[in-house]
Amino acid sequence: MELPGYVQIEPVGQCNLRCQMCAIQFRRDGPADGPPAFMSFETFTRVLDQFTGVRELHLQGLGEPMMHPRFFDMVAYAAGKGIVVTTNSNLTLLTPRRAERCVTSGLHSLHVSIDGATAETYERIRARARFDQVVRNVRLVVDARRRLGGRLPHLHMVTVVMRQNLAELPEIVRLAHRLSLESLFVQHLCHDFGESTLPAQYGPMREFVQDESLLEEDLERVEHYFSRARAVARELGFPVRLPRARPRRHAPGTPGPQRCDWPWRGAYLDYRGYAMPCCMVSTADRIHFGNMAEQGVERIWNGTAYQAFRDRLASDVPPEICASCSVYHGIF
Repeated sequence: MELPGYVQIEPVGQCNLRCQMCAIQFRRDGPADGPPAFMSFETFTRVLDQFTGVRELHLQGLGEPMMHPRFFDMVAYAAGKGIVVTTNSNLTLLTPRRAERCVTSGLHSLHVSIDGATAETYERIRARARFDQVVRNVRLVVDARRRLGGRLPHLHMVTVVMRQNLAELPEIVRLAHRLSLESLFVQHLCHDFGESTLPAQYGPMREFVQDESLLEEDLERVEHYFSRARAVARELGFPVRLPRARPRRHAPGTPGPQRCDWPWRGAYLDYRGYAMPCCMVSTADRIHFGNMAEQGVERIWNGTAYQAFRDRLASDVPPEICASCSVYHGIF
């Protein structure tokens, strides 16, 4: 099978803030449980060079990418090869110098994660983060781009919508517009962690999603705030993408890539090099196909484990981990 044109790499495994908005230690990487959970620059270049023909690289996983001391070196290396480089960031670690590097490194697009229109909601969801600081940091990047005469990076906002911030969705649209961002991408919680093989430490994540998922919310209330958000977007002439309110059903015999094309079009590696079906899986202890950093990209991508997963995803009985996924159900 031809190697993918899209690759996502997790530069940082350690996550100091809440991951998926849940106040648990999502995984045990880095201090105090082990060495810093950073992909080495040598591993990054060696792995990326094996993806011949890659057109787009997304640098993001569970950890905040800007925690990595060589994050912008990674961006510059890939951009220098003609690859479109994008990232997601909560911007809590941004400095004026890093704002300039966002412009000068070759970064194509920066997606800023902001999950509330008010400090109260945002800081309840994002532990130890400050709303006013993040707003200032967005403006740092906007100002650096203007000052340096740059066209890039494109700036977008990403919001995870859930029960506790649904009512703020119209004002989140206004916030994104006010910050001079180019669009707002609203998504559901990505996974319900419902597989029977879920490692025990992720139990609180499953409970959090059950409590906060809009799939458990009154549909009329969801549609009310979605409609108000659309109205604000029309008023401002601002691009907003909203997810489906309810899951879709796949007709029997639907081809695998029409159910979810991730395992065919893109590779996802964690900071150690473990290949997973997609970033929705989050952690290699749930499922992985082998280590591309150690065994080689092509060997894993075309290996029996990967192919068996694709075959199962193309069937009417998908892998259990996909049956719990928002992408598979068309509600991401």
